[in-house]
Amino acid sequence: MIEFLFNPWVISIIIISVVIGNIAALKYTANMKYGQEKKKSDLDKLNELDKQHHGDENHKQ
Repeated sequence: MIEFLFNPWVISIIIISVVIGNIAALKYTANMKYGQEKKKSDLDKLNELDKQHHGDENHKQ
């Protein structure tokens, strides 16, 4: 069994799998970070609406 694990083909497949997995994980996390910067959160949208609503009331008074 140990001889099978030290077979160059098995080692190569394991290394390639790890590299591909790491690249996929980096692509996924990079898209997550980029997507969060572009889009406003629901709380930010609510804060803007609240400022607009209260700003309109202050101008009327």
